Amino acid sequence: MSHLQGGKVDISLIQIAARNNLISLLEKCVGPKAIVWDNSLAGPVGLVAQYVVLKEYDVVKMYPLRAPPLPSTNVKHIIFITRPKLNLMDLVAQNVHNDSKAWGGPKKQYHLFFVPRKSLLCIKRLEHSGMFGSLISIEEFKCDFFPFDSDLISMELPEVYRDYYVENDPTSLYQVAQAVLLLQKIYGPIPRVWGRGMAAKQVWDLITRLQRENLSKEIKENQNSCIDRLLIIDRGVDLISPLATQLTYEGLIDEIFGINNTTANFPADKFLSNEERNTKSLAEDKKSIILNSADKLFSELRDKNFNAVGTFLSKQAKLITSQLEDRHNKTVQEMKLFVQRLPTIVANKEALARHTAIAECIKEETDGYEFLDCLQAEQEFLNCIEVDRPSPFIEDLMAQKKPLIKVLRLICLQCIASSGLKPKILEYYKRELVQVYGLKAFLAVTNLEKAGLLKVQSSTRHYTVLRKALHLTVEDSSEINPTDISYVHSIYAPLSIRLTEQLLKGGGWKQLQDVLGLLPGPTVDESQTAASEILSESTNSNVVLVFFIGGCTFAEISALRFLSQQEELNVEFIIATTKLINGNTFLESIINMEEDSV
Repeated sequence: MSHLQGGKVDISLIQIAARNNLISLLEKCVGPKAIVWDNSLAGPVGLVAQYVVLKEYDVVKMYPLRAPPLPSTNVKHIIFITRPKLNLMDLVAQNVHNDSKAWGGPKKQYHLFFVPRKSLLCIKRLEHSGMFGSLISIEEFKCDFFPFDSDLISMELPEVYRDYYVENDPTSLYQVAQAVLLLQKIYGPIPRVWGRGMAAKQVWDLITRLQRENLSKEIKENQNSCIDRLLIIDRGVDLISPLATQLTYEGLIDEIFGINNTTANFPADKFLSNEERNTKSLAEDKKSIILNSADKLFSELRDKNFNAVGTFLSKQAKLITSQLEDRHNKTVQEMKLFVQRLPTIVANKEALARHTAIAECIKEETDGYEFLDCLQAEQEFLNCIEVDRPSPFIEDLMAQKKPLIKVLRLICLQCIASSGLKPKILEYYKRELVQVYGLKAFLAVTNLEKAGLLKVQSSTRHYTVLRKALHLTVEDSSEINPTDISYVHSIYAPLSIRLTEQLLKGGGWKQLQDVLGLLPGPTVDESQTAASEILSESTNSNVVLVFFIGGCTFAEISALRFLSQQEELNVEFIIATTKLINGNTFLESIINMEEDSV
């Protein structure tokens, strides 16, 4: 838990509140119990309550929720923990029906915990299935946020952007509004609120309405606030940043290997000596590594551009070597001190070996021709070079039948950078995609068009103007000793973070009125009256909660951390998001055709 503390805002309070809520629900089910998890929840809930904690409350087995039958288990209680989705209700009903008939022992009790809230449609679905009466209890496990680090929390809802922009379903925005109210309940009312984008405005309107309806009585207006400002960013305002390849250490780990619930899986053989590799067959084995600030070396590496990582690791290796050699010619007293420090030195040496192996895994990918060619194509698009004709690199990828998601990501980047594609180019890409990848490409393109990621060119080149006005591309930015947030993509400064940076400078967004007009959606600029009086009395009003609706990338998080280190801004960021994303996972969530959210 210590890695959740350390900042001005204690993120462990979110973890404690959620864990206590889960424990109180488990205590209602006296006796041995098995938990059946919605697949999307098992990992995130581990950030709130690990299995070792659940075992203390008689949880003896855990299973994924899938089609029946359930594994045979001699327990008194079967607890289903799921998101409120219709297809999951069908699975719950099928499993309860099957298990209650098949089990020959003492009668089991079945329970359903919704995360974070019940859904009337789901209750009706259970009633329609005939299994509603078989559930002894239906509860709410109120876990809006999962704590990832001392400055990072996520709702882990991958479908928010798709629901709102593709399905025209604002339901998930209600959940976001409830989540903000939860934060105010824990940390006090937030005096100043800014936002940009249609989803940001709707969320703020919902928060205002809920507060007016006294559904948030727990928020005491005279309570001191730990958070001074809230900035709500609708992902739809900046679609270009998730599509650009992240070039920070943590960002590249996510791009290449994927980070899920702070854990990434790497080829196991990369962490062995040459001798061990010869004696073990680990070609398919994976090594899971937890990546958060509890690992001191990782916290120093995570936000660096990857080109700065090798030099940093080399310096750490020399430091550890000198510390170990320092034991020679020591007095007895000095040796005692050395022995006390030895466990720390050994732990640092192990961390160094671990991250050196990870860096080598990344380097194998980033040194490849395909990665470098892809990066070059991206950077040309970001600099508005050759955006008005079909890209030869994209054509080559299609000819080689490379993964569809990779091709779509580049086409979408070209489209946003040119403020839409010329009709002939868009039709050409569509035709080629369907010819090479078939019907799935047609369905994918349809959703991407609804989401605003693929469109016909407009008369105004919005991105071209924004690029110059906000200095979104910086050619001479240092990657080793950065002076600008553009280092996270080597040449490109995330638009979302540039807007944040401008907001915190003197004058805020007022000096950007012309530029803001090029961005979609309205602006939110509000004060919560009683809370703003508390802010005016505060001398250190510099904690800003940045909330991304629709997801944010590790590169954007690194850019915010970089800004927090700039003395002139005097700010500390807490980052909240509906989901941690990269370009691939963002597009996959939009392309997904399931109609199961409620």
